[in-house]
Amino acid sequence: MIGNLIDKFAAMIPYLNTPFMIKIIKSVLIIIILWMADLIILKVIYKRVGDVKIRYRWRKFVNYIGILVGSIFIGRIWFVAVQSLATFMGLFSAGVAIALKDLILNLAGWFYIIARRPFEVGDRIQIEGDSGDVIDLGLLEFSLLEIRNWVDSDQSTGRIINVPNGKIFNSNLANFDKGFKYIWNEIPVLITFESNWQKAKKILGEIASKHSEITSSKVEQEIKRAARKYMIFYNKLTPIVYTDVKNSGVMLTIRYLCETRKRRGSQQRIWENILTEFAKHNDIDLAYPTQRFYDNVREGKKYAADFTSVKG
Repeated sequence: MIGNLIDKFAAMIPYLNTPFMIKIIKSVLIIIILWMADLIILKVIYKRVGDVKIRYRWRKFVNYIGILVGSIFIGRIWFVAVQSLATFMGLFSAGVAIALKDLILNLAGWFYIIARRPFEVGDRIQIEGDSGDVIDLGLLEFSLLEIRNWVDSDQSTGRIINVPNGKIFNSNLANFDKGFKYIWNEIPVLITFESNWQKAKKILGEIASKHSEITSSKVEQEIKRAARKYMIFYNKLTPIVYTDVKNSGVMLTIRYLCETRKRRGSQQRIWENILTEFAKHNDIDLAYPTQRFYDNVREGKKYAADFTSVKG
């Protein structure tokens, strides 16, 4: 029906009454109709759905369907001899595969991400040297809101990184939110050898337990749910303080579970509490790099005086 109307309209204008121009007009009309349909469908969805994530998924789904339908109809216009969809897709795929290997790889990566869901929009991931929150997933690439780099403790840098979908096949991917939603965080506290390290360790343990926002029962539920798919098992879920000896003092390391996006906030609260508590005790001092200088002349005279007194 649309084709007949276009043919009649083209017949009224001589320079449009050519096979090439008619194909262009039909293609443009199909794009306009699909675009309008896209807007109408999304408008209806937005009225009924308020959740941002669900809206995003619907928008992507409608856009992909529109691209697929438009490709089929426009392809049938320009390839008149190809009336079979299977034949058209076969010829199209063969031609593109030869010229656009990277494009095919990225499309295959998109299908893999959609089917296997190694990550979803909203997840925090790390792929090769790039880390961030997934904010968009397209046919050829996905976008990350970058974290880390020159910013400490998993805070956002404000930059957006576009990563080709094909990288999913040849790069290691770490997902902070998939399966088990918590991460182990460690805070090293170095005190001097002269400090009462037993008291300091007890204080750190109390502080870690006080600021642990995650209960063991809550974590156990998460582990049980994740264990249905992954081999995840922990013997100890409560905070713990480890003891070690370094060149410049005794290292007491707090290890505790926290939510992925709350790591910096929890570290700040714990450190503020540590500084406040340590200031109350004269027998606990934080260690820091120092240099000690000796006056050889003065030390020599002192040694001689001590030796003389001992001999006498």
